[in-house]
Amino acid sequence: MFSRDLRDAVARGEICVSIRLWSRPQVKVGGRYQTCGALIEIDSIEVLPFSAVTEEDVRASGEADREALRARAAHSGPIGEGTLVHRVEFHVV
Repeated sequence: MFSRDLRDAVARGEICVSIRLWSRPQVKVGGRYQTCGALIEIDSIEVLPFSAVTEEDVRASGEADREALRARAAHSGPIGEGTLVHRVEFHVV
């Protein structure tokens, strides 16, 4: 699920990366999921420390900056630079 303020951009294909604080993946590569009035397909899932999230990832996730991305992803708990997160890349089908 995506935050209400991101849903239209996801459906338009403007957002193609999501950073998630999961204990295990909640989607699978190649899986297709109905969300935001659109069908998305997962292209890749990568586990990495938050410090490895790039500025390109920030833009592709629809956030203004890394701190906004950190705050949105932290709904499940605090995220430090070394916290492992899931980087999910997807496209609208």
